[in-house]
Amino acid sequence: MKLEVLPDAAAVARRAARWLADAARDAVAARGTFTLALSGGRTPAALLRALAAEQLPWEAVHLFQVDERVAPAGDPARNLSQLRACLLDRVALAPERVHALPVERADLAAAAAAYARDLQTLAGAPPVLDVVHLGLGDDGHTASLVPGDPVLDVVDRDVAVTGEYAGHRRLTLTYPALERARRVLWVVTGSAKAAVLPRLLAGDPAIPAGRLQHARATLLVDAAAAAALAPRA
Repeated sequence: MKLEVLPDAAAVARRAARWLADAARDAVAARGTFTLALSGGRTPAALLRALAAEQLPWEAVHLFQVDERVAPAGDPARNLSQLRACLLDRVALAPERVHALPVERADLAAAAAAYARDLQTLAGAPPVLDVVHLGLGDDGHTASLVPGDPVLDVVDRDVAVTGEYAGHRRLTLTYPALERARRVLWVVTGSAKAAVLPRLLAGDPAIPAGRLQHARATLLVDAAAAAALAPRA
């Protein structure tokens, strides 16, 4: 995993936005399209706003969600609400290129299967996303792969339904879908992540994030999150 430590959360957001813009241009040059899956949470808001200021080939982008809470349309708890306010309302990305997880459907298992088919249609069978953006919870979760949830053991589906966590069930990409991506971008900020970040770097399987294996992963962190890391030569 390639690690970059930046001074603060604002610097991480700017660096991550530039990284994603570069990745988009590289993918479009190589394959004519850029498939990106974005995570929600507190940290991504600044990243999304910074990304809106970058020059991306939006006409060639397909945007997916890594995970989403089961909640009504427009609910502030929805990652999609944050995505719209911080990015989609600010860029020229056609609505048909925004692939929201269908959490409003009554049959969540069928909704997960439908999203998996959408991934296959646009990213191949099995789907290979160009970039997956991930965060890190202070309990070691990533995406909606949370401690103790049976979804951690799902290996035969790319999208699955979780149990309740922090008040919501969720749809999430599973380990196979995340690990198949061409590149992974971790964005981690804040002192609350300092204790768990070394466990991510060590690949600690006791935390969900540590179980994710990927050969081409970049980790962008701020100084507060990196406080417990040993200095690197």
